[in-house]
Amino acid sequence: MSNTPHELHEEFPDLIEQMKVLKARDAHFARLYDEYHEINRAVHRAETDVAPTDDFNATAQRKARAALKDEIYKMLTEVHS
Repeated sequence: MSNTPHELHEEFPDLIEQMKVLKARDAHFARLYDEYHEINRAVHRAETDVAPTDDFNATAQRKARAALKDEIYKMLTEVHS
């Protein structure tokens, strides 16, 4: 299990400007962006034992983070292309 934070600017370094634009223009994207960062922080806290959780909850959080990341990437690439 990795305890490296998965920040969006690190995950998609070539789409940073697109993220800024979409966050300002699209309320749905902004909400997903904020949700991603909230769940990402929770996962990181659990992985570093700052806020330990059980395996079931940790797995559910990682799946939620991955789903949000996929949706964010889809929105970024639809607008970007």
